[in-house]
Amino acid sequence: MRTIRPAVEDDLPILQEIERVAGKPFADIGMMAVADDDPPSLQTLREFQQAGRAWVYPDDTGRPIGYLVLGIVDGNAHIDQVSVDPNHAGKRIGKRLIDHAVQWSKAQGLPAITLTTFVDVAWNGPYYERLGFRFLTAAEETAELREIRAAEAAHGLDLWPRAAMRAELATWRMD
Repeated sequence: MRTIRPAVEDDLPILQEIERVAGKPFADIGMMAVADDDPPSLQTLREFQQAGRAWVYPDDTGRPIGYLVLGIVDGNAHIDQVSVDPNHAGKRIGKRLIDHAVQWSKAQGLPAITLTTFVDVAWNGPYYERLGFRFLTAAEETAELREIRAAEAAHGLDLWPRAAMRAELATWRMD
């Protein structure tokens, strides 16, 4: 198994490329606004990288083929983005990246990991639910999660059902 490593400066444009190609499956199901959305800016990716919360899954040559950037939201780890090049889908790369984020989060003493996602997209909500996340009700959403959801809605992402999800780190099952 390849070793997940911290992202370095030279990886950041590649992470943007991964994000662009990861949008193609959304186009295939008619979610063009998502497919055509710009990737995170280099500055945004750099902030995660410099904070030590950006990791990549490399191919045999060391080039990233998947990545995860992690924020801290209301005292919990928060997956800001996890993306895998669709040419490498189905190999549990996303799960390995999430497991890595969970290990990091546990080492920081954080209680849970959250994310926001599309409810009905097979590789989003249902996938995360199988991994051990649960959907949060609106009443369970913390203040910062509500801010994230409002920003997503303002960006047009709520054209399709979206929700926040949470998994407790103490009960997370690693691969």
